Amino acid sequence: MPVEFISAVHTDSGASGPAAASRTGFDRDHLRRYARALDDGGFDHTLVAYHSASPDAFQIAQFVATHTERIRPILAHRPGVVFPTHASRALATLDRISDGRLTVHIISGGSDEEQRREGDYLNKAERYERSDEYIQILRKVWQSDGPVSHEGKYFRFEGYYSDVKPVNGLIPISVGGSSQDAYRVGGQQGDIFGLWGEPLKETAEQIAAVNAVADAAGRPHPRIWVSFRPIIAATDELAWEKAHRTLGVLKDQASNTELLRHYRTTGRPANVGSQRLLDIADRGEVHDRCLWTAPAVATNAAGASTALVGSPEAVAKALLDYVDIGCDLLSIRGYDPLNDAIDYARHVLPLVRQELAHRAAGAHAA
Repeated sequence: MPVEFISAVHTDSGASGPAAASRTGFDRDHLRRYARALDDGGFDHTLVAYHSASPDAFQIAQFVATHTERIRPILAHRPGVVFPTHASRALATLDRISDGRLTVHIISGGSDEEQRREGDYLNKAERYERSDEYIQILRKVWQSDGPVSHEGKYFRFEGYYSDVKPVNGLIPISVGGSSQDAYRVGGQQGDIFGLWGEPLKETAEQIAAVNAVADAAGRPHPRIWVSFRPIIAATDELAWEKAHRTLGVLKDQASNTELLRHYRTTGRPANVGSQRLLDIADRGEVHDRCLWTAPAVATNAAGASTALVGSPEAVAKALLDYVDIGCDLLSIRGYDPLNDAIDYARHVLPLVRQELAHRAAGAHAA
């Protein structure tokens, strides 16, 4: 499979802070401009994130699909919010609207506090079990030529059938996380597995863990998605100056309780991915070529938060290091989302693709 690039849409022009935390509303014109910039800039996918306080992800994904030509929305979806029979039909409908461009990213939920905001009181292990069952139901409904019944631990229904089916028969399923539960569900069920940006050694270890589960299940290895927040400028020195200015903004936002009131969770993060990022930051601020952990500390690792800092050439080389260990989906979105996406499209994507084309030509010649 070719190496592909992922971004993430933002629903209002103020969305420049950690993860989804600074999204405070919906600006239709900004979202249209953002989606078209990604489409025109050559990104292959864009994440439509989910949070209990954010605009509805299903509707945002539909908006993106209808205002673009080629970019593939990756819809983040919580199994505890929508019953799987309804979700199977809604997702298939959205896939039809997008002409087969949809991917579904299953988020089991890393924070009990956030899950309970929407009435989900299962513990983490149970949430991953439910996700496993949920994915199986989605695929069963999409592939069925007749009524489907199901009796499992978390869901029960009889005689369900949907007239609407995905364009290509199935919709790709993405799973993410850094826990053993995540590796298990991702390895057994995922077409794609998502990781946050850790050092190369730790990333390779996580890929091996997911692939081992897939091997045991007799499944193909999931494609690996790795996420960063690159900070680029004309030179490495200017990029680091920009990085420290960005860090100051993140610290100011993190101290703004009004801005984060719906998104804040208390204390050390409950999810393993955030804990890992903070532990890596404790071991050092810069890893490998240019992986910077200070933003993770400033945001309490609220989502994908580590940065790659440097010139476009330095960041492109760092991304290629991850390709070399098995990552073929590169998620890059910035702390100044729209402007950064435009800069990445102009200065980073072409460098990575040129190097990959050069490698492919060399391999063909050999």
